[in-house]
Amino acid sequence: MITEKETVRISKFLSLVLRHQPETIQITLDENGWTDVAVLLDRLKAHGLSVSKEILQHVVDTNSKKRFAFNDNQTKIRASQGHSVSVDLDYAPQTPPDILYHGTSTTALESIFKTGLEKRQRHHVHLSADKETARTVGQRYGKAVVLTVDTGAMHREGYAFYVSENAVWLTDHVPANYLKLPEEFSV
Repeated sequence: MITEKETVRISKFLSLVLRHQPETIQITLDENGWTDVAVLLDRLKAHGLSVSKEILQHVVDTNSKKRFAFNDNQTKIRASQGHSVSVDLDYAPQTPPDILYHGTSTTALESIFKTGLEKRQRHHVHLSADKETARTVGQRYGKAVVLTVDTGAMHREGYAFYVSENAVWLTDHVPANYLKLPEEFSV
């Protein structure tokens, strides 16, 4: 098939064009973030990245974070979450577990405990069901710290939660009073 290195390279490029900059290869995303697979493959090739349907399937199937999804008949593809472009992923509100986690870096803690977790350029704040996933996310930004989020209390108080196709929990904002640091930290 293709090497792991090539799979990662294609996955990163797909993240760019399906989440942030579809204009990079002149594709369009519909209101729900979908684009036609045949058009995507054609536009990738026109931009020097020859990807077959089989390779695209491999990239989608082997992505450890399940960042991409096909529609039922595999004629369309989209990123599962994390968009900075305007899309409506059409997720229905869900009841979250009582506790979820958010991975960040120690350098962001002061700001987080002033304003809470904000979605910033993304559509939602991303939360994880387990500490290890959150820790992995936090490590991308420096020394990782995993915050505990009292999502049960948030939900009871009217905050909406969604779960993406790849099991990432999403919400619009997490006020600081719903966050708890591990015991070894203080702000």
